[in-house]
Amino acid sequence: MNFTLKTFLPYRLNRLAEAVSAEIRPVYRDRFGLNRPEWRALVALADIGPCTAKEIGAHSAQHKTKVSRAVWALEQRRWLRRETAPADRRSETLSLTPAGRCAYGELLAPMCEREEQILGRLNVKERAALDIALSALEAAMGLGRDRRRA
Repeated sequence: MNFTLKTFLPYRLNRLAEAVSAEIRPVYRDRFGLNRPEWRALVALADIGPCTAKEIGAHSAQHKTKVSRAVWALEQRRWLRRETAPADRRSETLSLTPAGRCAYGELLAPMCEREEQILGRLNVKERAALDIALSALEAAMGLGRDRRRA
């Protein structure tokens, strides 16, 4: 077997994810001083609605420690609220406050613009092929659509 790191799928995907993240990072960092875990927690709450920290971690593929710190930071900004679940007082439901929804709304358009700039480097066929390939790989890895949003 002839192994080279530059053709190893996990290495390629990680490099690509880091490069894309580096291009998107200035939008949320410069506008609101958010770090990546905070941005991902904010987006997860906006995307799936009220949920637990564990659900944010699963949705955003983040470790529970990072989610916990991000939730705390968003709570300090008064962008999210915690409510104790009546059925299980050990569990908390997290949701965005009006200020959190406003911040998310302010970030959405520039984030989508930056994504479009990145995808604009591909032609129409390449974009379609990328979408098909990513969807197929996600399905093969058991990362289908989030059932809460389906």
